[in-house]
Amino acid sequence: MLAPIPALVDYGISPEHGFLPSEPPLDALPDPYYAKWEWIVSNLQSLLHSGRIREAVDHMPILSTSYLHSEDEWRRAYVLLTFILHGYVWGGNAPEERVPPQLTIPLLEVCDHLELPPVATYAAVCLWNYKPIFPDEPAHDVDNLACISTITGSIDERWFYMISVAIEACGGPAIPLVLQAISAARAGNSAVVTECLQSIAETIEQLGVLLERMYEHCDPYVFYHRIRPYLAGSKNMADAGLPNGLMYDDGSEKPEYRQYGGGSNAQSSLIQFFDIALGIEHRPTGETRPTTSSPQNEKEGVAGSPRHGFIQEMRTYMPGPHRRFLEHVGAVANIREYVGARRSDKALCIAYDACLSMLRTMRDKHIQMVSRYIIVPSRNARNHNPGSSSPKRTSLAMNLANVRPGSKKLRGTGGTALIPFLKQARDETGEPAIDAWARRLLSNGPAEPSFAALSKVDEHPDGHLEVVGLSGTWTADDSEGGICHW
Repeated sequence: MLAPIPALVDYGISPEHGFLPSEPPLDALPDPYYAKWEWIVSNLQSLLHSGRIREAVDHMPILSTSYLHSEDEWRRAYVLLTFILHGYVWGGNAPEERVPPQLTIPLLEVCDHLELPPVATYAAVCLWNYKPIFPDEPAHDVDNLACISTITGSIDERWFYMISVAIEACGGPAIPLVLQAISAARAGNSAVVTECLQSIAETIEQLGVLLERMYEHCDPYVFYHRIRPYLAGSKNMADAGLPNGLMYDDGSEKPEYRQYGGGSNAQSSLIQFFDIALGIEHRPTGETRPTTSSPQNEKEGVAGSPRHGFIQEMRTYMPGPHRRFLEHVGAVANIREYVGARRSDKALCIAYDACLSMLRTMRDKHIQMVSRYIIVPSRNARNHNPGSSSPKRTSLAMNLANVRPGSKKLRGTGGTALIPFLKQARDETGEPAIDAWARRLLSNGPAEPSFAALSKVDEHPDGHLEVVGLSGTWTADDSEGGICHW
């Protein structure tokens, strides 16, 4: 017997807004008991600039979570506490490895309730951290979105978050379309499957257009040196001064060290949802495609075992209901097998391959974006003469940006290899293509950059990446780390 197709309401997912809340998030906790948390976050920039963030937190009382009632309030508490956490850890010349009980105790309780780790995840900075400027206008219009809380207070940080929110809002209506296609495939209704896939392809294309709007108001220098450092996690952060991660002091005799990755767009349930729905398999970075497919992955109703450890790990950074929804979809996804069994239906095959093509193109755009926002600034930082900056500024940049003199590897907030991972994920997106011509097209390197004036990305036969652009020519074959893994 086949598993039932998931109902969105069972997982708190909106048919209009997808993984965003059905109603805009709270911009403040209503109970004045939590005024101290709200005050610190609203004054976070001043506390960081004055170097008094840790002093403010250390003098903060340990507040109970018993006055949090609705899910909106739990989510707002999570946003507040994780923003305070990252300001506390990274708001100094060196990171602070001990998280005081004033933060640890309520944060762990909130995280247990929301099934999230005690770190600023994608949910904290994006999903639960926005509000529409005009409530009667669509949320997928990025010009109608405002950010509730930021660390730096910059327009660049706000825009960085709101682009992701707009992508989530734009992609939300595609979720019920996927479920409709799965249901139609069970019924053998190819016309409905084709129509759904055509709409999904158009939606994914719109997501790529939204992604490119990042360049409008988020400057690469500001992102790399001012925003990204504060989003860093505690995993693989020895070079940044956290060899053991963070010690979450809960007042016990032996508080434990924990390590978590920082914010990453790989924590977006939407992108993983499309991969699962379309039957895209992601393997561990560096592992080549097997010659034969596993029979387990070809049976509807049986969820295949996760193939990529990092992608699966990122699900633990998603809200619990969203994580379980992806698992449920994985157990019923049948679109790839359905289309593969009907290769003579050209309209159906073209619609499916179009979805893969649009998703691959979006990943191409993301690779180019990561090159401009992370790789180029990291190379420039390595070549920068420390003598031209103040000692305090130099020390802060070295610690928070995870660049240590003499180190060849760039470690980022997510704590995993960036360019190799992104390139392989992009190439794997085209592998399920049905039409032989489409499969060949989707496996022949990156699509032509749509913003060639900014930079040109080429791949060499040996697999390394070369960028020719405003910052000169360099290769990125040895680069690791980063944020926004897709």
